This record gives sequence, C-alpha cells and structure tokens, in this order.
Amino acid sequence: MALTRMTYAQAAVRALGDAMSRDPKVVALGEDIGRGGIFGQYKGLQQQFGEQRVIDAPISEATIVGAGVGMALVGLRPVVEMRVVDFALCAMDEIVNQAAKNRYMFGGQGRVPLVMRLPIGMWQNSAAQHSQSLESWFAHLPGLVVLCPSTPQDNYSMLAWALQAEDPVVYMENKELWTLEGEVDDAAAPYVPGRARIARRGRDLTIVSWSAAVHNASQALEPLAAQGVDASLIDLGSLWPWDREAVLQDCARTGRLLVVHDAVQAAGFGAEVAAAAAQATACKVARLGAPRIPVGYATSLENVARIPPAAVVQAAHSLMTGAA
Repeated sequence: MALTRMTYAQAAVRALGDAMSRDPKVVALGEDIGRGGIFGQYKGLQQQFGEQRVIDAPISEATIVGAGVGMALVGLRPVVEMRVVDFALCAMDEIVNQAAKNRYMFGGQGRVPLVMRLPIGMWQNSAAQHSQSLESWFAHLPGLVVLCPSTPQDNYSMLAWALQAEDPVVYMENKELWTLEGEVDDAAAPYVPGRARIARRGRDLTIVSWSAAVHNASQALEPLAAQGVDASLIDLGSLWPWDREAVLQDCARTGRLLVVHDAVQAAGFGAEVAAAAAQATACKVARLGAPRIPVGYATSLENVARIPPAAVVQAAHSLMTGAA
C-alpha cells in the first residue's frame, strides 16, 4: 500500500496522468485545461503530454462533446471537460442523442468510451447558473454510467475506472470538494461501478447519500448518536448503476431510510432510492434535498439551498419519531 496525501483535484490529475502515460489513446479536450483547468484538475498535464493530447477548446460545449464523441468512435479515449455541469446544458443533444444512444442504435458496431467531466454542486457565490446539481437528469438516461466521487480516493479510483470503460461515463465531481484532502492509494483494488461504500453500520436508521452531501451526513452521525439514534451511512458513489442490494439489505435491517442529497428534492435521484426501498422492504422513508429554488448569489440566499448537518439531524429525528 502506497498512501499519498493529496487533494480531490490532485487525485484527478494523478488518475488522468497515469492513464495518459499507459495509453496514448487517452486525450483531454476542454476550455482552459492547458493552464490546468479552473479548479486545477488538469494541472501540469499539458506540459507533460503536449498540446496534441491536452487540447484547449473554444467556448462551445456542443463542439467539445461532439468532438469527443467523434474521437471515441474512431478509437480514442477522450475526456471532455464542461467546467461545471451547468454549461453541459449547451451540449445536451450530443450527450443524450449521440453519446448515450450510439451503441444501441448501431447494434454495438460503434462504442463511445467517453468520459464527460460535469462538476456538480455549489460554487460559492457563483449564483444560479454555476451552482446546480443535475445528476438525476443523467441517471435517467439509458446508455450512460453516472459516477459521483465524494473523496480524493474516489476521485482517483473512479476516474481510473472510467478511463478504461467501454461506454460513456458522466463523471460528476463536486465543485466544493476540489480542495478536500485525504489519503490516496494508487495501488488500491480497482473500483467496481455500482458498489456502494458502507461508511458506517448502525441499527436504527439507514442514511443514503453521495457526493459532498456524504460529508454533511457524516457530521450528523455524532449528534444523532447523542440522541440515541444509531445510524448507518451509505455513500452510493455510483448513481447508475446503483447498489440496490446494499441499500435494500440495510433498510430491511433498520426499517427506516433517509436519502440526503444537495440536488433539488423534487424529482431528485433520492426519489428513485426511496421508492425502490419502500417497494422492496416496506421501510419508512424520507428524503432531504434542496428546495425547488435557484441558488442565490448572496451567501444568505445561497445558504437557503444548502443541506447542513443540522438539517440531516432534524430530518432523521422526524423520521424516527414519526413527526410530520
């Protein structure tokens, strides 16, 4: 085991750099990535691999993803950078109707091994067009793998897997985790998509989360324990495929499920998890997500859309007591 302490952004640089060193077919394409990307997630890669493999693109997300699809179809393994998921909305035709559908529509003759980096979550004081969490949009689409790393180790292991996948991967790093530090083992067992991380096993309540919301849910565990609530915490990591077995087994044992995510609660992926658990186990379910409002620029307005640990504690308490 070779552990190195690094940030979430540095872990992504390491994973992409390792893949580019091993495989000359791996290339990256996006705005500002030559100077390292706006979060440092490509730092030093153009200097190491050159402008033909770390390619600065014009400000056109449709062009970037469309070029990535074409590159993938002719045998390359492109990574396309959207900077933030909000900007990927300019490339939805290329993502939804081209990347996701190609393998099916052409009977497997074409494959699109494309990694699309679409960072989700808030970007402090960046307002409504730079602070969205749209993971449920992409989990809804047949043909896409959807990954949401929550730790530096995740951002190394998941990205390393995605760079070898044979289908398009929507890779959703969180904008507020780039500076998060943690230990990364680059010799760890390969990531398995669809396998959740059981962060804690409890007897009274199952909490399911992903991305940055995992950290707020984790901070709620101690206050809950002080109230006599022993909670499990499951980090899905992979939204499609998602680890139904792990979630349903724990819900059947505890009899209660709370799904926590930063995305708007209405029609969020938490609804899928909650419905599946209720249908399979008849457990009591609750969801905790953001209100259906745009994220404000002012910190006071931005905080209205956040899900802090105290909100997780309150939602868990309500579920345990049956309060409305």
